Amino acid sequence: MADTTSPSLVWEIPYYPAYYLPVSDVRAELVEDGPGDHSPSRGDATAYTVQVDGARAPGAAVRYKDSPVEELRDLVRLDWDAMDSWFEEDEEVFVHPRNPYTRVDVLASSRTVRIEVDGVTVAESSSPKLLFETGLPVRYYLPKPHVRMDLLEPSDTVTGCPYKGTAEYWSIRANGEVHKDLAWSYRTPLDEGRKVAGLVCFYSEKLDVFVDGVRQERPTSPF
Repeated sequence: MADTTSPSLVWEIPYYPAYYLPVSDVRAELVEDGPGDHSPSRGDATAYTVQVDGARAPGAAVRYKDSPVEELRDLVRLDWDAMDSWFEEDEEVFVHPRNPYTRVDVLASSRTVRIEVDGVTVAESSSPKLLFETGLPVRYYLPKPHVRMDLLEPSDTVTGCPYKGTAEYWSIRANGEVHKDLAWSYRTPLDEGRKVAGLVCFYSEKLDVFVDGVRQERPTSPF
């Protein structure tokens, strides 16, 4: 499809960038579809169908040929989900491009962390792993032996993270009510998150977290 050593990272939204590639490094055929969306910052887009080896992806490429941002005029953005896979060097990238300003750090701790849902203690551990990710609240990952797994019900929900990998979810039963998708775990995380492999984390935005006996204020986040 495309192969370049000079991609540009363009922040179309605040959380992570998009890859914009030089048109000259796109090997697939781009067939103009017509006008695309208008961006207040990037200008008017032209949409393209991407064709290669008999496969077609309508509207999967966008160019801003007359953009007020001169650097964008000779670049093309390929729709992330329309492509089979993306690579940085020889390593596959998942979900979306990595943000170079995001860090993921996992630290062992001896703090006592207790998780409550509707007043019911769901987990308690004095050997949590604390995961710090830029722009998000601290996450407390607890060993499964310290979690009331009998209160957790497997969910069909699966999410992906370009830094940590693919997460599986559980809903939590407390006081006769099922609270959907409040806990998750990474069985085989990517390198940045390998220290939390098999541990269970809980949405601190939606339940009560106590650290050394002190109830933590529920954070706000995109989630």
